[in-house]
Amino acid sequence: MEELLASYLPVIIFIGVASVIGIALLVVPFVVAYKSPDREKLSAYECGFNAFDDARMKFDVRFYLVAILFIIFDLEVAFLFPWILSFDAIGWFGFGSVMLFLAILTIGFVYEWRKGALEWN
Repeated sequence: MEELLASYLPVIIFIGVASVIGIALLVVPFVVAYKSPDREKLSAYECGFNAFDDARMKFDVRFYLVAILFIIFDLEVAFLFPWILSFDAIGWFGFGSVMLFLAILTIGFVYEWRKGALEWN
């Protein structure tokens, strides 16, 4: 029985430390934060528009375009991390495949740039 409890001790310690950190992260901002509320600070901010306007109002589709482009090129970086960590195991074939992947993304980036999708007038 004592041996079983000793094997679970690291798990119990981990749960305890995680709980203390989680509670601290929830409580500390309320204690430390500078409080001077006004109407602007208390209003919700959503894409540069007032939160309580008509839901059917027209707005520029470039908000979506910028978000999609960000996700695409952010994922490019996310795919590079496993490649870097396993570079010794994959060899030159892996290097070539990642360079092809980056070339395709670069072509897409240049295409979007030439089309003017990255310009905000």
